[in-house]
Amino acid sequence: MANKLIDLQHITKSYGGNVVLDDLCLYVRENEFLTLLGPSGCGKTTTLRIIGGFETPDSGQVLFENRDISALPPNKREVNTVFQKYALFPHMTIAENIAFGLRIRKKPDSYIKDKIKYALKLVNLDGFEDRMPDSLSGGQQQRIAIARAIVNEPKVLLLDEPLGALDLKLRQDMQYELISLKNELGITFIYVTHDQEEALTMSDTIVVMNQGYIQQIGSPEDIYNEPENAFVADFIGDSNILPGIMIRDELVEILGAKFDCVDKGFGENNPVDVVIRPEDIDLLGEGEGIIDGVVTDTIFKGVHYEMCVMSRGFEFIVQSTDYYPVDSKVGISVHPFDIQIMNKPESEDEKAVEINE
Repeated sequence: MANKLIDLQHITKSYGGNVVLDDLCLYVRENEFLTLLGPSGCGKTTTLRIIGGFETPDSGQVLFENRDISALPPNKREVNTVFQKYALFPHMTIAENIAFGLRIRKKPDSYIKDKIKYALKLVNLDGFEDRMPDSLSGGQQQRIAIARAIVNEPKVLLLDEPLGALDLKLRQDMQYELISLKNELGITFIYVTHDQEEALTMSDTIVVMNQGYIQQIGSPEDIYNEPENAFVADFIGDSNILPGIMIRDELVEILGAKFDCVDKGFGENNPVDVVIRPEDIDLLGEGEGIIDGVVTDTIFKGVHYEMCVMSRGFEFIVQSTDYYPVDSKVGISVHPFDIQIMNKPESEDEKAVEINE
């Protein structure tokens, strides 16, 4: 297992009495692609800025290779930041933009020239040295911003929603570019986004945040398939979240019907939350499933149909390659492995669990 590179210990940060981060603990491993994911205002960008040295925590420590860097300015840290708005200098050529940090560090011209060529090759923009930023597309400008960061050979690259201003196709292309860069450079990426697809596509580890707290930490597969609570289940992809009663191990009651599951340890006859992903619901003929329903809406999404199915007062979202027209009477079935059980929170404002794996 890779060593800890960055360790945030009990970080608290407030703005004008508004607590943005509350006793946050998180570590990042060497060569890891870690994504901070959550809605606006959850604290993810503040966390990134604290790592980069652009903000100082009210309390807590930022450790880098076991050394406290909480008071170090950004230029003294072995990190570089790529922002959403690129922040390229419009009066400088691409080469001059990339070389800016190296010239500040008084590197020799021959070294700078080699680094510019190396960085442009990495981001697939060979020959762009003499171009001006306003002659480039948004995706090309973002690549230049990344090239400017990586020529400084940081141990950590911080990316603050860098693809947010790009259209869908460019975002998808840049996701693959970033994965390739991370693998080739062997440096640590810390990425901030509110886009679930970006997080699931690129990350080794996802940190789901809400209201200044960590809700869950895990691999993309763990976050998607084993959400710790209803917030994570609802935020990561589409979900059907229903109240249920855990009758006993491996048996849960949902909407008055008994469903086999694989979860254990939730006690007997205890209220729980149940998560069923839309793609995990099988639609059958009426009377052939565990419960019956009626299709109330159908939308063609390209690779599948998305349907709303009303059953026992609950409207399921269902994704299937099979088409069922509106008013179809169907049976609903779910494989036991596709039913996820979660404990109900003790109260609506229960603080999120903090987990480090």
